[in-house]
Amino acid sequence: MTISTGVFKKLNAKLQSALGTIATVGSAQTFRRVKSTIDKKKAGYKSNEILPSQQRRDFRHGLVSVAGTISGELSPGTYQGFVGSALRNTWAAAVSSGALTDVTAASTTGAAGTFTTVGANWLTIGFKIGMVIRWTGWTTTGAPNNAHNFLITALTATVMTGIMLDGVAVGAKAAGDSVTALQPGKSISIAQTSHTRDYWTIEHWHSDLAQGEVFTDCVINGMNVKMPASGLVTVDFPVLGLNMTPGTAEYFTTPAAPTTTGIFASANGAVYVQGVKVGNITSFDPSIKGNMKPVGGVVGTNLDPDIYPAPFDVDGTMTVLFDSVTMRDYFLAETEVQIILALTTDNTATAGFMVFSLPRCKVNDASKDDGETGLKQTVPFVALENTAGGTGTATVATTIAIYDSAAV
Repeated sequence: MTISTGVFKKLNAKLQSALGTIATVGSAQTFRRVKSTIDKKKAGYKSNEILPSQQRRDFRHGLVSVAGTISGELSPGTYQGFVGSALRNTWAAAVSSGALTDVTAASTTGAAGTFTTVGANWLTIGFKIGMVIRWTGWTTTGAPNNAHNFLITALTATVMTGIMLDGVAVGAKAAGDSVTALQPGKSISIAQTSHTRDYWTIEHWHSDLAQGEVFTDCVINGMNVKMPASGLVTVDFPVLGLNMTPGTAEYFTTPAAPTTTGIFASANGAVYVQGVKVGNITSFDPSIKGNMKPVGGVVGTNLDPDIYPAPFDVDGTMTVLFDSVTMRDYFLAETEVQIILALTTDNTATAGFMVFSLPRCKVNDASKDDGETGLKQTVPFVALENTAGGTGTATVATTIAIYDSAAV
């Protein structure tokens, strides 16, 4: 007797063209995973008749549904499609300054520095706080600025402030070089209008049993990231769907191979609050909740007709060593703060990265533990729609924006 094992299981998926239309066989993707718990469910209806035998005489299966979670270790580009569906938006093209000759580079402290323009306008070009850029074209003392990941932590029309994520100091240089700032990859955020409604066909193929399960009309109902004090960064995608069909042959016969990008580790992560790197965070767990729900049944069929979207909730929790009252006072004063989580795959100049930018957050508590070790504060936060952001400003008009160096 063969007992199926997880190492012989494949997770294949492809975006559908519409609700009720299973994805075509070609151009699917095999996804990396830690586990996928998606499964078919059925409601159960127990008879409530009171009989002389004092026993239950009937039980029926009812409404069919699909639910579970795809869990993985977060890496650039790997879950681009799922992230887009979770945020109900499409990925935006990269921003480029084009060639400029009026930019002055200045080093401030450590790897931090500024890039100041005279004739251009960083805001109208489209750069945003939380975006990572890479420069080209610098010469002589400015050469260290070329091909390094530079995270923007503050921005005005003429001054771009930030930090080199690999720790290399910004190379000071007077204006005159023909330089270009380019955002690697793409970005995405929860939109103001024209939200997408994506449906996926997701397959579990158990090759050791020659058995498959094809889940249709699946929606990605959020995204939960966990960055522990030490270890790899993980991600969960809750999934809801409408039905499953079993089979004895792999449905997606030629899926693309899984991505090969490096996995993010907490050691290469950094959290910035109000533009300042917080060096005492021991964990950071942002969460995007889609709050989507199926209809709940209609007469004459055991299948739901659709899964409906609802307003997003974006929140999270960070644990912080109690070495100052900064976080506590954000809570006490109900101060709105910007939070940025920057992740890189390693410490090299052009490492793969993802950045989660939450431009408007409120700290919800600052409870402290007690004991013989260093005290920690548990700091939950709620992210809100940034009504001050948008075109020509330093921030995005959204609750959360995500930047991925490998998004295509």
